[in-house]
Amino acid sequence: MNEHLSDRINNLPTSATLAMAAKARELREEGKDIIGLSLGEPDFNTPDFVKDAAIQAVNDNYNSYTPVDGYVELKDAIIHKFKRDNNLTYDRSQIVVSTGAKQSIANVAMVLLNKGDECILPAPYWVSYSAIVELAEGVPVEVHAGVEQNFKITAEQLRAAITPKTKMILFSSPNNPSGSVFSKEELDAFAAVLKDYPDIIVVSDEIYEHINYGSGHASIAACEGMYDRTVTINGVSKAFAMTGWRVGYIGAPTWIARACNKFQGQITSGTCCIAQRAVITALEAPVSKIQYMIDAFAERRKLILELLNQIDGFVTDEPEGAFYVFPDISAFFGREIKGHKIYTAEDFSLFILEKALVATVSGESFGAPNCIRISYAASTEQIKEAMERIHLALS
Repeated sequence: MNEHLSDRINNLPTSATLAMAAKARELREEGKDIIGLSLGEPDFNTPDFVKDAAIQAVNDNYNSYTPVDGYVELKDAIIHKFKRDNNLTYDRSQIVVSTGAKQSIANVAMVLLNKGDECILPAPYWVSYSAIVELAEGVPVEVHAGVEQNFKITAEQLRAAITPKTKMILFSSPNNPSGSVFSKEELDAFAAVLKDYPDIIVVSDEIYEHINYGSGHASIAACEGMYDRTVTINGVSKAFAMTGWRVGYIGAPTWIARACNKFQGQITSGTCCIAQRAVITALEAPVSKIQYMIDAFAERRKLILELLNQIDGFVTDEPEGAFYVFPDISAFFGREIKGHKIYTAEDFSLFILEKALVATVSGESFGAPNCIRISYAASTEQIKEAMERIHLALS
């Protein structure tokens, strides 16, 4: 019955990460012992002090519709967070709270892009970026950087990708899927290029901001000349282990924030009242209260890199943030392994799932067809077992 559906939905790809998670679930239901390293979800529980705030909100009878763009108290907590962590000064008119950072990104794309407008996507990029741009009738323009560049494009590559149709640039730092982090100097170099193109809007996804292993976080909105043309996306899903609470937000020029508020008012209206009250408490807390999770991710990063580097054919760099490794596995292309012919990263990822019972995600949907994404948001025991299984499957 697809002929009765809109072209919009028929042309929309399924999220690769969610598709692999669904396939892993199917195999589990068949009794297979699958180790899931495909989803970008912390394996920690939401901190107790955040849960307590939600319980208090229930007891205080928060149950009514919320303002479309978020509670004033939450906006104030977000303003404080931006000043404390990013040296960015916003007022309430510049903040919009949404049902997850994904909705924040979609809002921005929908209010900025017209049909045919180009959006530069430094690749690798999060799987939903290109789909969101296409839903907004924009044109994704991929600019590639491989493992030899630590998956970070240069200012020269950025300049070369800009055309008269370029309207927006969308990227994440720390990056999903690679874990790469753009330094202040690298962002300054981007800002120097963009000075020549004042009409281009930058959308900076900083959802992994606090999961950073020593290099420090920099926001492009704080670079010279960028504040009035940058939308900073953030949320609580990753650092606070609150993926299911679905709260994201933007700091943006007022004209963009107002447009997002108008758009969201016709789509979902305001975000869940209980989740918002809990997020107030989360953002007002010092980052030290979640340091235990970041420290655990750092240990797991060290472990998984050591184990991956023992497997011939995997080429890795050292990610500086997030909780992913993104090895180049193109050395396996054109080979037959235990009866399976490997031509693409998708072939490789499916082989690992079927023979090693380990779920990963092909890099093709991230704009990096030579790689696979492996999440280390899992226990050290699971990581060790998964790497041993992969090693055995390939040996």
